[in-house]
Amino acid sequence: MKRNLTIGLSVVTVIAIFVLYNSFFTVHQAAQALVLQFGKPVDVVTEPGLHFKIPFVQDVALFDRRVLEFDAPKEEIIASDQKRLVVDAFTRYRIVNPLKFFQTVNNEAVVRTRLAAIINASIRQALGNVRLNDIISGERAALMAQIRDIVNNEADDFGIDVIDVRIKRGDLPEANSEAVFRRMQTEREREAKELRAEGAEEAQKLRAIADRKRVILIAEAKKLAQITRGEGDSTAIRIFADAFGQDVEFFSFYRSMEAYSEALGSDNTTMVLSPDSEFFRYFGDIGGKLQGDAAD
Repeated sequence: MKRNLTIGLSVVTVIAIFVLYNSFFTVHQAAQALVLQFGKPVDVVTEPGLHFKIPFVQDVALFDRRVLEFDAPKEEIIASDQKRLVVDAFTRYRIVNPLKFFQTVNNEAVVRTRLAAIINASIRQALGNVRLNDIISGERAALMAQIRDIVNNEADDFGIDVIDVRIKRGDLPEANSEAVFRRMQTEREREAKELRAEGAEEAQKLRAIADRKRVILIAEAKKLAQITRGEGDSTAIRIFADAFGQDVEFFSFYRSMEAYSEALGSDNTTMVLSPDSEFFRYFGDIGGKLQGDAAD
């Protein structure tokens, strides 16, 4: 009897503990809760701590109250100037109304799908009315604020508050990127050819200037050499003239010896001269001897 009573009390205690355990739930500071009774929301709990619920009748759905991030899929948009741009955007949002959130989207997976469509439509609406240069220039901040307001107005029906929408990067489509790359490459090659042509022209000018200076320097050097040579010849003539004036006979003899040395210095020299030529006048009476030998 006592044994059965002990077993019964143990079972009752376990059931009581189990019921008590299912009667309380904890809400963390970074979360908020929605109390559901048979699947229908009956209460919203935003205060952190320990809270009571009816066991086995009520259930609790927890939602994050922190700022959440969502990377939207890349989308290709067309600006007002018909230029294409692939936009990669992200958004930051927070669940501010758990009841509306539960009633409309129920969970974060669904809200992300809905947000992706809203962000895509908002980006097309905002960026489709401006030029590509405005998207990548100083107008970008104003465009982002406009997109955020559009997304926030539509996302308010889901019980969330969109804090920010940003474009991480905007790239040209691959085909456009290749075309731009080829155009940039062609432009760089054209600039390189122009620079090479300008360099060759400048080099030709420098060579012409150098050649002209070289010709001028050579001409001036030759002119100076001729002037110096003329001055030397003039000085030499003056010296010879002075020497001739001092001793005419010796000077004539000396010049004749130089003439003999130059004329008779080679073994195969042949000269046809008259025996009484002035050229042989320093050979004594060699002329008379030659005439006597001829007469004999």
